Amino acid sequence: MMLALVVATLAMAGCASKPGPLFPPPARPIVWPGGSEPTRVRWVGQLSTSADLKPSIGFGEKMGQTLFGKKPTYAMLSPYAVCSDGVNRLFVADSNAQFVHVFDTKTRKYERWTPKTGEKRFAQPVGITYDTVNNHLIVADSVAARLFVFDTRGNQIGEYGAGVLTRPAGLAFDERTRRIYVADPGAHRVMIFGADGKAQAYFGSRGTALGQFNFPTNVAVDSWGRIYVSDSLNFRVQQFDSSFRPTLQIGRKGDSPGYFSQPKGIAVDSDDHLYVVDANFENVQIFDNRGQLLLDFGVEGGGPGEFWIPAGIYIDATNRIWVADVYNRRVQVFQYVAEGGAS
Repeated sequence: MMLALVVATLAMAGCASKPGPLFPPPARPIVWPGGSEPTRVRWVGQLSTSADLKPSIGFGEKMGQTLFGKKPTYAMLSPYAVCSDGVNRLFVADSNAQFVHVFDTKTRKYERWTPKTGEKRFAQPVGITYDTVNNHLIVADSVAARLFVFDTRGNQIGEYGAGVLTRPAGLAFDERTRRIYVADPGAHRVMIFGADGKAQAYFGSRGTALGQFNFPTNVAVDSWGRIYVSDSLNFRVQQFDSSFRPTLQIGRKGDSPGYFSQPKGIAVDSDDHLYVVDANFENVQIFDNRGQLLLDFGVEGGGPGEFWIPAGIYIDATNRIWVADVYNRRVQVFQYVAEGGAS
């Protein structure tokens, strides 16, 4: 009887399947700007659950699914910040689910990382960056008021910032200087840590003057070492030089292109264009390094290229743009097309 069951199961299981297309192209290209203008941003796809990785299913696993059912699918709850390891893995800080989703786009493997084994989770992870020199993932927990450090296998190997940080949010790692920049909205400043986790300096204080902040939430660094800070409740982004001197204000409060309502995540592409997510406008605005508006994309909604309270943004070495679309519970993927590039 058991032998017959096994034979029948094997017959139903069939051969192992191949992985599905990660980001199948849409029926019609979704690009910005539209019309006859050259394409500068193209919608690629999205990730919202572990099933979106479309992994191959081995013979044994397929047989197990036939006998015991499919593995559970893990969905995002409140994806707030995103980054990659510069190779294949995408990391998503899920603030309300209290862990980090890990999507391996090559092996199609999915994991969830937490500070320690057992029942302990993050309190509220809202910032994330990858130390490409030491191969460490760094996660900011705003409630725990510290940064957690993980190795490549997801083991917590350290934490720092306790007693120094008030309510850490967005992070940025500068590969050239090996510094970690931390936007601390609770203290209205940006903290700088070395790769060893030791606090080195900070800049900013509460106020409205250039160089001062009112709840700064995110930070980015361009190829020249210039630092950008989303000064959220001053409704602007500030640019600083590598010595932390303020050099430029980008945007101000308003409801027209080039203005802001709730600037959050920021990132820089390979041409040093600045991308700013506005959670209230539910779009992304792109500026040059002189603060001139170049383009914006996205509107309110749940379809491709639409947002519902977006927060974090990350741009990888291939100019893929990853946006944490919080209330749509997904990360949307776009491609920056440089001048002369294929669309």
